[in-house]
Amino acid sequence: MNPTFHSLTDQLEEKFRLLMDMDPFVAEDVPRNTPKGGIYLFSENGIHLYAGRTKRKLSVRIRSHFGSALDCPFAWQIAREMTGHKATYKREGSRKDLLSRPGFKRTYDDAKLRIRKMHVRYVGEADPLRQALLEIYTAVASSARHNDFDTH
Repeated sequence: MNPTFHSLTDQLEEKFRLLMDMDPFVAEDVPRNTPKGGIYLFSENGIHLYAGRTKRKLSVRIRSHFGSALDCPFAWQIAREMTGHKATYKREGSRKDLLSRPGFKRTYDDAKLRIRKMHVRYVGEADPLRQALLEIYTAVASSARHNDFDTH
C-alpha cells in the first residue's frame, strides 16, 4: 500500500471504536462544546442510518440536519424514500417542485422532527482526508443504510 495512504488509514478502526463506544445523545440535546471537524452517526432504535462529516463544529452540523433550512440532506433522503421520489436534476421532481407539494413538504418536515429525536454519536477529526476516509469507513462498518456514495 502507498505509505502516504496507509498513514491516512492507520487510525480508522481506533477512531471508529471511539465513535461507537461513545454514549449517544439525542440529536436535539447534543452538547454545544463539540470538536471542530469530525464524523457523526445517526441511529434510530439501534439501527445506524447515516454517517456524515463536517469541518464545522459537530454540534452545528448535527443541528443543521433538523433546522429550519430547506437543505437538510438526510431529511431529504428520508422524505424521498418515504414518498418514492428519487433525486433528479429535472424541474419536475426537483427540491423546489417537491417542496411545493403539500404531501411531500409534510413528509420532509416530519423527517426533520424524526432526526431531531434520533441518537447521534461523534468523534473529532480535523484532517479532511482522514475525515473523508473515516466517513466511508463508518458508513460501511456500521451498515448505515442511508450512505450510498453514489453520484447523483
